[in-house]
Amino acid sequence: MIRVLVVDDHAMVREGLELLVGRFEGIECVGTASDGAEAVAVARATALAPDVVLMDLSMPGMDGVEATRLIAADDDAPAVLILTTFADRRHVIDAVEAGAVGYLLKDSGPEQLEAGIRAAARGESPLDPKVAGALVQARRERRPDVALTTREREVLLLVGEGLANKNIARRLGISEKTVKTHLTSVFSALGVGDRVQAALWVERHRSELEAPTSE
Repeated sequence: MIRVLVVDDHAMVREGLELLVGRFEGIECVGTASDGAEAVAVARATALAPDVVLMDLSMPGMDGVEATRLIAADDDAPAVLILTTFADRRHVIDAVEAGAVGYLLKDSGPEQLEAGIRAAARGESPLDPKVAGALVQARRERRPDVALTTREREVLLLVGEGLANKNIARRLGISEKTVKTHLTSVFSALGVGDRVQAALWVERHRSELEAPTSE
């Protein structure tokens, strides 16, 4: 059984979604919340243990983006699936960067909503076709020729090889603290949040990293 938490500040929408979700086979609504702060509290309630959170974005007090960020940061966090009227690039990017696994619009049909919930519960990333273009464009604008120093490129390439900071420091003859400093700059330049994302970036742009520089 897939356990769903419905979050929306409009009572009629919230109650309608609760009824609709309850009609899907093998899916149940285990709770509702009317704002972001309540959503975080309910999502963390051990007794409810939702698998998927249907999250509205525009709500009074704590909005859906901040609530998503807090929920997604928890260990064993439920998958947050955005369900909103906003299809613009800013909202899409903000939600995904906060940790949302998928993004659907409120004009979606029941079949699309059901499929989205099931996909999110499986660890997939359901996206409404109307918003997918925003993510594609954002990826295109992340230029591979980011401004990195020679040392930062060396550190990044070694991250791509799976080396820990201690091993990178030993390989390059620098301190582990210096490695961490370089990684902070590298993550910022690439627009990534952790070593896994950085390693994936290396796989995509290894030829640019290994090309000679004028430095």
